[in-house]
Amino acid sequence: METPPPSLSAATKRQQSLALAALILGALAIAFSPIFVRLSEVGPTATGFYRTFLALPPLWLWWWLRAPRPSTAAETGGLPPLALILLPGLLFAGDLFFWHLAIKYTTVANATLLSNFAPVIVTLGAWLVLRERITRQFLIAMLVAICGALMLVGSSFQLGGTNVFGDMLAFITALFYGVYMIAVAKLRGRHGTQSLMLWSTLVSALALLPAALLMGEAFMPATLQGWFTLFGLAWISHALGQGLIAYALGHLPASFSSLVVLVQPVAAAFFGWLWLGEGLSSLQIGGGLVVLFGIYLARRAQLK
Repeated sequence: METPPPSLSAATKRQQSLALAALILGALAIAFSPIFVRLSEVGPTATGFYRTFLALPPLWLWWWLRAPRPSTAAETGGLPPLALILLPGLLFAGDLFFWHLAIKYTTVANATLLSNFAPVIVTLGAWLVLRERITRQFLIAMLVAICGALMLVGSSFQLGGTNVFGDMLAFITALFYGVYMIAVAKLRGRHGTQSLMLWSTLVSALALLPAALLMGEAFMPATLQGWFTLFGLAWISHALGQGLIAYALGHLPASFSSLVVLVQPVAAAFFGWLWLGEGLSSLQIGGGLVVLFGIYLARRAQLK
């Protein structure tokens, strides 16, 4: 078998290293979202609408400044353009809608843990849809990371009782976000990050607007600080965070990428302690370290 040229191998490694850095930075950016949502002066579904609607100007600017992409057979064939517009946007809107409802009907701990089962959904979809090769070492790494997430939630996690409906909503959130990542990974092979983010975000905003109005929530921020909070959520967590993750999904396996996104609850717990004064137990700190160790094992498995 012919060995690839060394220059090509070096270029591929640099590209993957850049994508990994973008993925980690994107996960850290979306880790700010629980803080922004906590500080929001409007309802949870309305917050989801503003998260997507206010992200449109920077995403449009990013799309307008994009480098021209040469048209290829891979871009013009396969999935129809309608899929680029509708599928990721509707899936992400469903993710935000069910996530906010889950927080209302169950504990924050339950909602956080169950919604972070998305890597299981992504790994299954990556194997079935994207034809990724899933190794035993990667499955072990995923199990380690999920156990770390369970430790991070700590004793606050409660099964049964009045939380069953909310727990189901949180798992539906994981399903929506997992399928969203699969859709983005599939479409990134044919379309640029800028186009994908712009049109999917527009669809998400259009889907969340009537939902927010029908929920009868507070819709307009009362103070200037409330607007700053919504702009921070839209520009940092969505435009920057989700944009970087979408970029990374074009260069890294979706299964591995979904596991790296588990950095988000670790960082969110740290930011909550730093800015909101939320305490961190020894178990939670240990859980965060276990999550990072699981991601390290997954990276080794992916490189092999």
